This record gives sequence, structure tokens and C-alpha cells, in this order.
Amino acid sequence: MKRLRQSVVFLLSVVFFTALPAADLVRVDDAEIQRLMDAVAGNNDAWRRDIQRRLTGWRSMIESPANRELPEPARLKLVNDYVAETLFVCDPLQWCMEDYWAKPVEFLANGGGDCEDYAIAKYFALRALGIPDAKLHIMYAQYSSGGVNGAHMVLAYYPTPGDEPLILDNLDYEIRPAAQRKDLTPRFGFNVKDLWEAQELKGRTANHPYAAWRSEWSRLQADSAMRVVTAEQRKAPTCQALASRQVWCKR
Repeated sequence: MKRLRQSVVFLLSVVFFTALPAADLVRVDDAEIQRLMDAVAGNNDAWRRDIQRRLTGWRSMIESPANRELPEPARLKLVNDYVAETLFVCDPLQWCMEDYWAKPVEFLANGGGDCEDYAIAKYFALRALGIPDAKLHIMYAQYSSGGVNGAHMVLAYYPTPGDEPLILDNLDYEIRPAAQRKDLTPRFGFNVKDLWEAQELKGRTANHPYAAWRSEWSRLQADSAMRVVTAEQRKAPTCQALASRQVWCKR
């Protein structure tokens, strides 16, 4: 997360992008589930069963016609609750990298991730369930509470344009109106269509048409590989050194 602010600021210079449909980032079939079980869990039967449970549950959730017909608040809760079951693990300890944005299936298969992984998974799941981009954006914010201060990402949902958004956040699993989140100071919001500056979570103050996530967003779309880091690799001095410098590894 240390590079998160730099990455988002860099996005302001981007003027065009090509986005894949949401289903391309959320779909997982039986063959892919098997491959991920082999790659992540090896011969650990309990771990394999857990991966299979998480991914088949995810697939059932996003492919269910009944779920697409639910009222939007019910879809928000469904996705928020499902993604919340995945453990919070900071990037250095999960991926042995200072900053890494995981694809939703990658996040679920590896059983952990940090704030942007939660926000990205919720965003694409809700798009797949029929909630339009105009109502969803990922918000980069400054978090400050209980002595913890750091860059953070959440998902914001706007019932209608100009409404106060609801916030879906891994640090507070209750879906709350933005006005109740005094611990968040928003900086930028973005989705696959727009990027805008945010002086407050209510409203969008400066639209940037066709701007989008740059390096990490492009990689999410283009890179079909699923990153796997073993428990032994996470114990390496390089990973531990990265973790010692990041505020989210200490919470």
C-alpha cells in the first residue's frame, strides 16, 4: 500500500483504456479451481477443500439468476458478507511484494489480501450481479483511527447520482453511510469508466473522462497467471523486511 497514492496520482495522466467485461475477471470453472488447488494447496487436503469451497461459493453467488434479481441493498450485503470471510493479510506477508493488486479469484484462492483486494473483488462481483458502474467506484482514502494512519481503499455505492454513498470496507464490515465514516478522508475515486478527485465522499467534484487504473489495472486484465507464495517463502528475510515498514502489517 505504500505506493498506492503514487499509483493513483499517476492515473490522472491516463486518457484512454480498454476494459474487459466483468465476467472475464470473476469467472472460474472446475478446471481452473482444480489448477488453483494444485498450485496453492498441493497435497494439503484441508486446504484444498477450503479453496474449493471458497471458489465454488463465489461462482454460485455471481452466476445465480436469483441473486441478480435481488434488490440492490441485498446484493451489496450478499457480496460484502461473502468477501469478508477472506482473511486480511498485508501485501508483504501475503505476496512478498510492497504492493500487489490481486484478481478476485486469485485473492480468494490464496485465502488473503489487503484493502484493495477486498474492494476490487466486491466491485467486480457487484458488476457481475448487474449493478451498473455509475453506482460503484473504488475510493482511495486516508484512514486514521486508533493510532493507525495509512492509505486505504474501500468500495463506495451511490443509490442515485449525488446521493451520499454507502461504504463497503474490510475494516468495518457493516455497510454504512459515508457520513458515519469519520475515520476516512477520501482522495480519489475510480471505476472502469472514470476517475475523479474527491473532496468528500458525497458527490464527485472533478470528472476525468476515460481515465482509469494504469499499471495494476492493465496487469489485472492482461495477466492470466495466478500468483502463489508459499508459507516458507513468506518467512524469507526480504518479505519480513518489507512487512516491518508497512503500517498495515502491524495492525
